[in-house]
Amino acid sequence: MNIFTKWGFTRDGWRNNSRGEYWVLVQGALIVGLIILPVYRPTWLNLPSSEWLYFSWFIAALLAISALVLFVKGLLDLGQQLTPLPYPIEEGQLVQTGVYSLVRHPVYSGVILISLSWTIFQFSLSHLIATVIIFAFFDAKARREETWLSEKYPDYSDYRQRVKKLIPWLY
Repeated sequence: MNIFTKWGFTRDGWRNNSRGEYWVLVQGALIVGLIILPVYRPTWLNLPSSEWLYFSWFIAALLAISALVLFVKGLLDLGQQLTPLPYPIEEGQLVQTGVYSLVRHPVYSGVILISLSWTIFQFSLSHLIATVIIFAFFDAKARREETWLSEKYPDYSDYRQRVKKLIPWLY
């Protein structure tokens, strides 16, 4: 069985975006864009001392570790239900345990946090703008995904009330 078929990709879906195929394309473009984006650091954004620089790197490292934990644990906790599409797989079940008990979209959270981590590490205004765009994109993608999840799983509404969307305990 082809992995793309297992994930729910179809020719028809690529034509009409029936399972959110275009979301996946834009997501890939945003991630590649963040990686190749040049660092823009205005002169007024320089840190006053090396202590501040090391402190910012420490914060960036903590965010990066948190991002990796959310991302990897999110993938592992989904197991056989993993798909890059926002549309849930046909034989799937709602996952509410593991990292999904802390945040509803930990994979998206991981990408957002690693973007923020890189922004802080580089002190890059261009990456800050890109991180805001990535956050807005994943918020919109999660909103679309949650519409489909609510249609498929009757208990999704209760889960939504208990667990934050993208940032554990905050949002």
